[in-house]
Amino acid sequence: MVACNDVQKRLLEQEFSTLSFLPLQGYDITYNKHPKLLTLSILQQLPKIAGAIKREHFWLDDIVDLYKIDIVISDNRYGLYSKKAHCIFITHQLEIKAPLRIVEKVLQKINYRYIQQYNACWVPDFENDDNIAGSLSHPKQLPKIPVHYIGPLSRFDITEEQEKKYDFCISLSGPEPQRTTLENLILQQIVAQNIMGKIVLVRGLPKAIDTLVAPPNVTVFNHMNGDTLGKYIAQSQYVLCRSGYTTVMELLALHQKAILIPTPGQTEQEYLAKKLHQQGWGYSIAQQAFHFKTAIENANNFKYQLPTASPSDLQKFISAFLEKTLG
Repeated sequence: MVACNDVQKRLLEQEFSTLSFLPLQGYDITYNKHPKLLTLSILQQLPKIAGAIKREHFWLDDIVDLYKIDIVISDNRYGLYSKKAHCIFITHQLEIKAPLRIVEKVLQKINYRYIQQYNACWVPDFENDDNIAGSLSHPKQLPKIPVHYIGPLSRFDITEEQEKKYDFCISLSGPEPQRTTLENLILQQIVAQNIMGKIVLVRGLPKAIDTLVAPPNVTVFNHMNGDTLGKYIAQSQYVLCRSGYTTVMELLALHQKAILIPTPGQTEQEYLAKKLHQQGWGYSIAQQAFHFKTAIENANNFKYQLPTASPSDLQKFISAFLEKTLG
C-alpha cells in the first residue's frame, strides 16, 4: 500500500497499476523565489511542518490498526513511525546543510530526534568513502538506531548501450518558481546563442496541458514515464538537470554525462553539485553563471570519471530483511 497525495498517486499509478493507495497530504512547503532567503523561509515553516508530522503520526497509528500493517517504510516522512509496526526511515540526508554551522547542528538534532523513533534507517548510498552524498549520508555521528547503506537506487533498468540520437536531454524538476526560471533561461539562450543539435526538453509538469513554444530543434514533453525518460537520457550525449539526489543516482546508474545546475539557495543541491564536480562525476555550474555555449565547451573539456555503477542489491536486502523480521 502506498500513502501519497493526488498528484503523486497519478504519477505512481502509471508505473504501478496494481498497487493500493491511501490519501496522505504532504508538508506543503513553499519556496521563496529569492535564493538568499530560501533557508530562512524554510526555517520559518518549521512549526507548520512539525504540526504536519504530528498529524501523520497519529494517522499512521490508525492505519496500522485498520489494515493490520506489519512494516512501514517511510521515504523521508518524519511522522510515519508507530510502536505497533516495524518502521524504517529512508534518507540520504542524515546531515542537513545550512548556511551557518550552528543552524546545521540544530537541524541535525531535530532530524535525529525524529529518525530515532524508527526501528532502522536505510541510506541509499555506497557505504565506503567513494560515495555520492559525502557528509550528507556519512556524518561524523550516526543516529542511535541501526543504519544500513543499501546502495544507490534507480528506477531505470537499461543494460544495453544506447545509440546517441540526441545532443542534449534537458530534464527539469523541483519547486517553483525556480523550475520555470531555469526553463526560460535555457530556452532564451538556445535562441540567442544559436545552439544547434537535437534537443529534448522534459519539463517535469505532469499536470500541464499547454504546449510550450520552443525553437525547431527542441522537442518538448511536459512529462514522461520512467521507462521513456530513461531511454531519452541514455540516448543523449549530455543531460542538463538539477543536482537533486534522486536525479544524480539515476544519472550514475545510466553512466551518463551531466551538466548539473543546482537550484539556487538549496544548500543540499549546491553541496552535491560541488562534490560531484570535484570527483569528476558531473560538471556543475551555478544558475546565475549559466551560459549555454560556454557550458558545452567546458563539459566537452571536463574529465568525466564516472563510477562503474553496480546493480542495486535492494531486492536482496529487502528479502533478507523480510525473512528476518517476519520469520
